[in-house]
Amino acid sequence: MKGYIGIDIGSISTKGVIINEDEKIIASSYLWTEGNPVLAVKKVLKELRQQIDEEIINIVAVGTTGSARKLIGTMLGATVIKNEITAHAIGTLSLHKDVRTIIEIGGQDSKIILLEDGVVTDYAMNTLCAAGTGSFLSSQAKRLGIRVEDFGEIALTSKHPTNIAARCTVFAESDLVHKLQMGYSQKDIIAGLCNSVAQNYLNNVAKGKKLESPIIFQGGVSKNIGVKTAFEKILNEKVITDENGHLMGALGCAILAMKKNVERPFSFNVSNSDFETKAVECKGCPNHCEVIVVKKDGEKLDSWGNRCDKGSYFK
Repeated sequence: MKGYIGIDIGSISTKGVIINEDEKIIASSYLWTEGNPVLAVKKVLKELRQQIDEEIINIVAVGTTGSARKLIGTMLGATVIKNEITAHAIGTLSLHKDVRTIIEIGGQDSKIILLEDGVVTDYAMNTLCAAGTGSFLSSQAKRLGIRVEDFGEIALTSKHPTNIAARCTVFAESDLVHKLQMGYSQKDIIAGLCNSVAQNYLNNVAKGKKLESPIIFQGGVSKNIGVKTAFEKILNEKVITDENGHLMGALGCAILAMKKNVERPFSFNVSNSDFETKAVECKGCPNHCEVIVVKKDGEKLDSWGNRCDKGSYFK
């Protein structure tokens, strides 16, 4: 049986899946990137390998997406390297063919994707500020001394959510501290934080866009039932979440790798190789390009960043 790997490398988390020829997920992994995408992907590959029988599943293609997609794509010999918008749309459509709106909130960024008849018609991303993302909620959970995984259930117990200014992380933290000192209950503040995440997203990322049903909510924050409920109340629409919502980018690029019909030998032993990356300033012309060089076991795999041929010969 042929298998296809999809890897989604984000700034906060790294996700991986293996799918079969029916586009079904047969193995998956989700872990923290911890500032080292190469090491994170090695760990993901080891977890994926443990979930399959290599005598039955033959990996024939790899796809990558996310902020480190080019680096990891080079490392794994990927046949497909795609942006997050395309990957998330393809992954979501494979499970929800009639989707019209995709709300995605990850660790440090968020995006909205609008579709019609299975085609992306518009999108927007927010990558400049972490307000209203997973890292924002995690930092507030730490401040409150509770697990972020418990945020959603606690938020649902509140009858009077506190208004929290969440347009800016710094202002939100100041407002949260002030509300605590004023005597607001913890559950009302947590519910207020969930509401502010949804409102911040709609006021910024989705500003000026018409969100039509079916609406799919994905990304790590979609696991927070408090934020999901906040979206439903504000939009007055049902918001759908999926147990694999955090894997949609990885699923999408695995499907794209399969549909490209280009097979390339792959071995899980790549996780045992030594990868090195370095930045070199090229002084061959006035551009002074910063060239990124990637090596595998001491041998150059690829380089990029140069704007002319003078910067393509670094080793």
